[in-house]
Amino acid sequence: MFYTYILKSLKNQKLYVGSSEDLKTRIDSHNKGKVSSTKSCCPWKLIYYEAHLTKTLSRKAELFYKTSQGRRQLKKKLGME
Repeated sequence: MFYTYILKSLKNQKLYVGSSEDLKTRIDSHNKGKVSSTKSCCPWKLIYYEAHLTKTLSRKAELFYKTSQGRRQLKKKLGME
């Protein structure tokens, strides 16, 4: 399984969208400051994820959620409007 996930910074409430095959290990990497794009906003909390059968589908979902339309849809799903 491959996952598209949304993290929320407990430091400044920012959202981060990513994808990974090993969700638990990836979140641990984010929280340990091993990911350069997220280390300044640690700690992170997983607030949403989707499972996909292929890496391609997971990556497409990640890229969609990083668009303005995708972020709007995501905020609707999460009740953050």
